[in-house]
Amino acid sequence: MSPSGDGTDGNREYGGKAFKRSKSHFADRITADAADGWPLEAGRYRLVVSRACPWAGRALVSRRLLGLEPALSLAVTDPLQDDRSWRFTLDPDGRDPVLGIRYLSEAYDARETGYPGGVSVPAVVDVPSGRLVTNDFQQITLDLATEWRDLHRTGAPDLYPRTRRQEIDEVMEGVYRDLNNGVYRAGFATGQQEYEAAYGDVFRRLELLSGRLTDRRYLVGDTITEADIRLFATLVRFDAVYHGHFKCNRSKLAEDPVLWAYARDLYQTPGFGDTVDFDHIKRHYYQVHAGINPTGIVPAGPDPSGWLAPHHRERLGGRPFGDGTPPGPVPEGEAVPAVRRI
Repeated sequence: MSPSGDGTDGNREYGGKAFKRSKSHFADRITADAADGWPLEAGRYRLVVSRACPWAGRALVSRRLLGLEPALSLAVTDPLQDDRSWRFTLDPDGRDPVLGIRYLSEAYDARETGYPGGVSVPAVVDVPSGRLVTNDFQQITLDLATEWRDLHRTGAPDLYPRTRRQEIDEVMEGVYRDLNNGVYRAGFATGQQEYEAAYGDVFRRLELLSGRLTDRRYLVGDTITEADIRLFATLVRFDAVYHGHFKCNRSKLAEDPVLWAYARDLYQTPGFGDTVDFDHIKRHYYQVHAGINPTGIVPAGPDPSGWLAPHHRERLGGRPFGDGTPPGPVPEGEAVPAVRRI
């Protein structure tokens, strides 16, 4: 079984010289009615993430905001991979203490022997059987916000409110196409034309988002939604890796007053910045993507302390958690060391 093709999520194909992200192969869902055969049960499933990966990063944020830590346990992989996939070398004896495996590929093999595709995160694994349930990064967070509602903490925000879903979906579609995935299309392009097309999409979308957020605190409505989580996952990595490593270098996030303030606002909101590990992010991208950075040198900058600077976005109003409350402290054993966050 091969590791993830792009070093981050494993869902990559090449069509000629263009980067193409394939659909998630394992798209089962854990639902309240158990329609796919996976019932909602507290403690049954384990969320496997890399803190380097933006797709996994948004699952981390959703889990924190919704207070699902007691119901959905967490496994964090090494930011570096080898040819056997994401590995649990951060844990004692190099094994995940709950699943008992050394590599995430073992859960994939338990689900489908000989699966030829990449091993991606985020992944949800059934603890009793050790089998992968889903690696559908687009659906996982939507289900956490809706199907897992009975296990949410008291005061959890509604991240995917029914009355705003059409607008949220429309915003997320453009953000995904041009920005979340656009930076990858630029970074992994092997032809000048494909690179420049992706580069253009990235900065066109950033301009549109900057305009949208000039007079509103959040992307949709006056509260944090799934759309903000998906945008944040890319913005928080932009200056550290996408600007240089993926050649998205027309300008830095920190040079756009609106988007930089918006990103800092979210970073300083409980549930966002406390999931970010800049050390893992930089080491993964610069050391795993040998085709882009053959020396493996990890840049010392940029200085992340600016993420804590005042943003003044509260002047726009808005209620981060709607009628709910902020999440509690990060559970013991899950905190990112402060030196790796700022």
